[in-house]
Order: sequence, then C-alpha cells, then structure tokens
Amino acid sequence: MTRVLTTLLLLCVLMTSSAAETSREVPDADLAAEAQPQVSIVGCRENLKAIARAVEIYGKEHNALPEWLSDLYPKYLQDTEVFICSSDAANADSVFSGNIDPKMPMSYDYEFQPKYRSLKNEQRLVYGDAMPLVRCRHHEKDTSEILNLSLDAKIYWSPRLWQYAPEAIYGSHAAAISAFQSTLEKHTHDKRFSQLYSLLVRLYVQVETLDAAEALLEKFQRTMPVNIASYITLTDMLEVMGRYEQMLEVLAEAEQEAPNDSGILRRLARTHQQLGNHQIAKEYERKADPAYQWIGKRLADFDFSATDLQGKPTSLQQYRGKVVLLDFWAVWCVPCVAEMPTLKKVYDTYKHQGFEIIGINLDTDENKLRKFLKDNDIPWRQVYIADEYPNPIALQYGIRTIPSLWLIDPEGKLITHKASAEDLEKRVAAALRRKNAESMVPPR
Repeated sequence: MTRVLTTLLLLCVLMTSSAAETSREVPDADLAAEAQPQVSIVGCRENLKAIARAVEIYGKEHNALPEWLSDLYPKYLQDTEVFICSSDAANADSVFSGNIDPKMPMSYDYEFQPKYRSLKNEQRLVYGDAMPLVRCRHHEKDTSEILNLSLDAKIYWSPRLWQYAPEAIYGSHAAAISAFQSTLEKHTHDKRFSQLYSLLVRLYVQVETLDAAEALLEKFQRTMPVNIASYITLTDMLEVMGRYEQMLEVLAEAEQEAPNDSGILRRLARTHQQLGNHQIAKEYERKADPAYQWIGKRLADFDFSATDLQGKPTSLQQYRGKVVLLDFWAVWCVPCVAEMPTLKKVYDTYKHQGFEIIGINLDTDENKLRKFLKDNDIPWRQVYIADEYPNPIALQYGIRTIPSLWLIDPEGKLITHKASAEDLEKRVAAALRRKNAESMVPPR
C-alpha cells in the first residue's frame, strides 16, 4: 500500500511536465537572456557552485556522498546562506515537504537523501554523473524547468522529470545518444538497463535516425527475455515509432500473460484509441480503473470517519442530500494548486444551492498547509491526517494520482471520479438541477 501513495508526488509532477522540453546551459555570458529575475538566478547558481565544491571535498574524505546537504555544515560550508535560494528567502524550505532537511533550513532538494538513495543509485548506473544531485524548484513560477546541479558539478536547466528528456542532462540529443549507446554496449543483457532501449528509440526518432531506431528495436526483441517488463518496454518503443498495429499484437500477448495488469490494460486503451477503436478503448480504460464500477452506485464502502483541521468529526454520511466534491490534493502538487481558483469560483457560485467541497489533503507539513489555506482564503473543510502515512482515505479510494476529484450526488452515488477544473461547473450545475427536479416530484 505504501508504494501507491509514494508514487503520488511523481505522478502529480508528471502531469505538469513536458518530456519534449530541452536543457540549456547557463554560462555567465548568457544570464542576461534568462527570463528569471537576474539576481535570483545568479545567487542560486553561486550557491550551487559552492555546494558542488563542498560535496567534492566531502566525497574525497568520506568516499561517499553526504546523507543530507546539511552534513556539509559547518566543516565544508560555513555560510548557511548558501543553502537558501534567493527566490526562497522568506521560506527557506523545500517545495516538497517530504524533502525537508531534518537538521537545518534548506531551499534545495537533495536527490540522494536516505529516502531516495537506493533509487538514485540505480538511476546513476543508467544515467551516470550527468543526473541531478541537487535541484532548485523555487523559480518555477516563471518557467516549467528546474535548475539542477549534477553529480559531475554541471549546472543546467531541465524539465521536472529529467529522465524523460535525457538531452537536457547531457546537453544535446547527440550527447545523450552517445552516452546511452556506450552504456548499452556494456550492459546489453542486463535488465536494469532495459529502459535505455525506449529512451534511445525516442532520441533516434527525434533526430530522424529511423534506421537506428529499427535496428535497436530488433536488437531488443533478440536479446531481452519475454516478460511483462519487456512487453512494456517494447510497446513504449513501438508507440514512439507510431506502429500501433504491431503494438496491439504485442499487447494482446501481454494481456494473455497478465489479464489484470493495469499497465497493460491502459496501454491497450491508448492503442485502440489511436487506431480509432473508441468503444474498445473505453472498455479497456474501465478495466484498468476499478473505480468506474462505482459510477451511479452508492459509495457505502467509501464512507470515512475523520477529523478536519478544526478538530470536527467528518464523514460522507453528514453530507447526504448535498452534491459533494471530494478533492484529493496537496500543496506540493502544482496542478492541484493551479485548479484552486476554479474550485473557489464553483464553490462560491453554488454553495447556497446545496454544493459542498471536502478537501482530503495529502501533505506531510501541517503548518505549510494551514498557511496556504489562510493565504489563499480556502473556505471549505480540509481533512488532514497527521500521523498516518500513506493517507488511509486515499488508500481506501485507490487514489494513484492527484489532483483527483470525486463528485458525489445527494444520494451518495458517484457521478464521476474524474472531474476536472474545466468541466466541474457544468457537472455541478447538472447535478443540482437533477436534485431540485427530484425534490419537486410529489410523493406517490
């Protein structure tokens, strides 16, 4: 169950990033062209340079990376201001509450902290020392990219999900292709490096080296074992190449091996959609997401008892007779925050007509949550469970990505578990119209 909720942060970020975005080196001569406030960028770059020097010295002495960036203080970095991005002077805090350094104020996300160390060491095998060591997310109001310090002490911009834009961390498509080709030659039969096949095919397609993409596809089919993981990688490669008919054949075999695998089912839905088989795509989408079976049914098994931020008991049963929106969200989730103005507008419009919102918050920092609610004047109830992680209500509802908006009718029946800010007002208005129409029907 823990794995479900620990993926929320990554999936949330995925929704807001573009794998097609590329990096740009930030030499001093080019700073004038930056879209960010110049003082902020210059100060952040200087901080990252200082951190890089300190990590290098620490590594030579300990033959290891520090457990936390704060381990560099005071022996390797005496000035604590180095840990504070100039765009974060007021907060001195990581954007993601789960990344907060336990020892001192820290603006920067340290990628090799204990919670991530095992995963990052695996990624290092694949991407080498070009991958990020430290990331600054405090310039994101003006750009969809993040400023990174790599393990080999380079500073560059990349999308939030740098793994899906290797040209960002290596500096160009050609450099990324060369690095991946070299790694694959050394580890052709090692399944830990199988992801490089789909990444390389994507790069080949982007630079229009289609013969190389075809050769790599054939090599993968010859050398990799037949299992669910290889089916996934193979279909990723075929999808990049636009070969949906062949992708469907592979997925049909995979479905026989694992008929209930949600990843395979989602790929089948996506492939049928591309081929114009819209009804079949819809059927597979519903198979992949068990929550569809609850649409139109009472959520008796989904009621919960919790305490809101004001200390008041909260449950769905209390809201019977109203149209209710359950908003699974977090302050660290960029799209969650982005949709708040729309939610406020819909709430203000319909709150006196029988519409309510219950926020199910997945943050781990209560102070940060309370500050956000106060600063943004969010009026509806928030359920925050401080001492339980993963959040038990999110587990109960099978939440895998946020934001997740569940709209429930006055009888407690699910209208949709995939509401969005764009269609919310239309759905709420329709639900309230049905509610009012039904209340006017005289009893028999």
